[in-house]
Amino acid sequence: MLARPTALVTGGSRGIGRGICVELARAGYAVAVNYQGNEAAARETQALLGEVESLVCQADVSRAEDRACLLEQVLGAWGRLDVLVNNAGITSVGRRDILEATEESWDQVLGVNLKGAFFLCQSAANAMRTLLDSGPPPEFRPCLVNVSSVSAYALSTNRGDYCVSKAGLAMVTQLFALRLAEQGIRVYEVRPGVIESDMTAGAKEKYTKLIAEGLTPIRRWGTAEDVGKAVTALVTGALPFSTGEVVNIDGGYHLREFGK
Repeated sequence: MLARPTALVTGGSRGIGRGICVELARAGYAVAVNYQGNEAAARETQALLGEVESLVCQADVSRAEDRACLLEQVLGAWGRLDVLVNNAGITSVGRRDILEATEESWDQVLGVNLKGAFFLCQSAANAMRTLLDSGPPPEFRPCLVNVSSVSAYALSTNRGDYCVSKAGLAMVTQLFALRLAEQGIRVYEVRPGVIESDMTAGAKEKYTKLIAEGLTPIRRWGTAEDVGKAVTALVTGALPFSTGEVVNIDGGYHLREFGK
């Protein structure tokens, strides 16, 4: 069994996922970088992790057989799983108005963003419970983190399936937090806002203007590093008497001023 704590980050090849991988590695975690289709990007992330042990693992988290293989790779290589970060996500296919939305897009988006996260929480939690029952290493701090979005409550009628998937992920977090608290497995939701990444690159000019005009009280773009630092704080025990919490990494976007 690997001596250092381990983490599996889905969708770890780029953007927010890459930022999370890097920050966890800096905190001393061995990191498994999951990717769906871009192995080159995943290898770039791996190269940024320094001297810690790392794996690059291909899997489509919407597929049961891929999820099983993903856990097998991590546990087979390291014998333990301390942290699961459900970060893999796709946006609404075609961004259609909800009156024109398709079942195909719905199935794709919810398959990755919601179903995949739910069942990875399930399988990771069971693996963690097995390790806890066997007498875990002293530094073992089992934790699940679901990376959601302000779209869990901020509505976009041209991305209905995406909004529903993120709102559902908030409930997934609460359900697993309640079920696993007795076993000492903490569960959190990290809710990013406008984060500079390839997913938002096409709207950079739009959001830069909105931020300057006061979209967020903290008037700058968020970064993948911001999200990575939040995840790392949670999994390393910065909030030891909490579970099921939502941590907003959104520059204060969630704040609402009276009368506005």
